Amino acid sequence: MADDPKTLVSTDWLAAHLKDPDLRILDASMSPAGTENTAGLEYQERHIPGARYFDIDDVSDGRSDLPHMVPPVEKFMSRLRAMGVGDGHQVVIYDSAGLFSAARVWWLFKLMGQNNVAVLDGGLPKWIQDGHPTDDLSPIIRDRHMTVRRQNQMVRDVTQVSHAAKLGDHEIIDARAAARFRGEADEPRAGLRAGHIPGSKNVPYTSALNKDGTMKSPDALRQVFEAAGVDLSKPAITSCGSGVTAAVLCLAMERFGKTDHSLYDGSWAEWGAFPTLPVATGEA
Repeated sequence: MADDPKTLVSTDWLAAHLKDPDLRILDASMSPAGTENTAGLEYQERHIPGARYFDIDDVSDGRSDLPHMVPPVEKFMSRLRAMGVGDGHQVVIYDSAGLFSAARVWWLFKLMGQNNVAVLDGGLPKWIQDGHPTDDLSPIIRDRHMTVRRQNQMVRDVTQVSHAAKLGDHEIIDARAAARFRGEADEPRAGLRAGHIPGSKNVPYTSALNKDGTMKSPDALRQVFEAAGVDLSKPAITSCGSGVTAAVLCLAMERFGKTDHSLYDGSWAEWGAFPTLPVATGEA
């Protein structure tokens, strides 16, 4: 793969830059919905040297009833400052699943106007598989100011997504597993209806990945979206269960040069809970 410090870097790239003074590594691991979240404890036991733990549920909007919604700018800035991450840093984000939740934090940084941020391809499993070291030491934190310029076009709310679904002027792309998209499997969160946003297309986030958790090549990614019937000439809105794996699709599109994408932050946790919003079942 071609290393790109603005999207995706390999374990070899990270190993070569591990001691760079302006490198900041974030462990953004989280457990899937419906399971106990042990990611913070796992970080304490083993992480890439120098990594800080980014708690997606903590760095979120505590005023919302929905899971891990985008935090206010001030909260994002204060949390990152406490992690010692700020202006002039190259940030690399990974997770313990390979590529699951790290893309959400990559997207959040992009939303906040940060460009020097990449996901580690294959995450912690690939790092370990390739023979690179881990430790359990806490990094030394030094404050660094972060300048935030929120990119509002990168996020969509339920009203905007509802309009897009009615008008058909965007491609709404659902990253959930096919059975959940078709309404044949229960949602991991209680109280949600089964199915998908009418008119949306299904690109399960796992279809963007190789068996080892690394991301497919840009050409192969484009083919995945086209095979799902996605019209790549339209702006894209990604969705999933709660706005986490939808970001994998944003990263995938960025890799093959499609930049007019946004993410529905509430995703199915919001849409599936509203009885007045239409729901479709079956294939797209």
